[in-house]
Amino acid sequence: MADPKTYTADIPLHIAIIMDGNGRWAKARHRPRVFGHQAGVKTVRRIVEDAADLGVKYLTLYSFSTENWSRPKAEISALFGLLKEYVDADLETLDKNGVRVKILGSREGLSDDLLNVIAKVERTTQDNKEFHLNIAFNYGGRDEILRAIKAAAKTNVDLSELTEETFETYLDTGGLPAPDLVIRTSGEKRISNFLIWQAAYAEFIFTDVLWPDFSRNDLVGAITEFQNRERRFGSLKPAEVA
Repeated sequence: MADPKTYTADIPLHIAIIMDGNGRWAKARHRPRVFGHQAGVKTVRRIVEDAADLGVKYLTLYSFSTENWSRPKAEISALFGLLKEYVDADLETLDKNGVRVKILGSREGLSDDLLNVIAKVERTTQDNKEFHLNIAFNYGGRDEILRAIKAAAKTNVDLSELTEETFETYLDTGGLPAPDLVIRTSGEKRISNFLIWQAAYAEFIFTDVLWPDFSRNDLVGAITEFQNRERRFGSLKPAEVA
């Protein structure tokens, strides 16, 4: 498969990924779900490097949703632990490579230990500009919109005159470009409450590949398909207007 790096003008500025299939990947190997999540973290490391190398500037990964609290406590604890391990193991490298890390989502329900980890990674990388890695953790699109409305209501803004542009500044993604491409792994074909405001005009690609198996070639394939699509943002081509 051709590497799209030579077509940098068509590389999506912002890719968002719903990382799905860790549990099924582990089950197929007769291992516990946590084993799949651990393999998924290794894929995160590879795809962050591959996305940056291919010319993507913003990558948003759906890590833990507000609905995931219904999962077994042991699995939730393991997911939280993996976030801490990822930060501890990779923060120095991410910072050295100019990666700015931002954690999207609610802070409600998170332990002080985890809040300190989030504060540390955001503070350490806040001035980096080479690549932007956003991790949606304890995140839900509807929850984000409600939190944004509440935040706007606490300011002096006239809600009756609130514009889309002003409202977006209150979202977790305030200041970030909207995703051009959303990828979901594992064969599921839904967005599961992910970036429901921001992805209004994103291109969607669904792949049967389970997240731990998602490779550079799969990413290249998704980007190539994106490059072959025509984005209209609700408008018509000049020929169609006539």
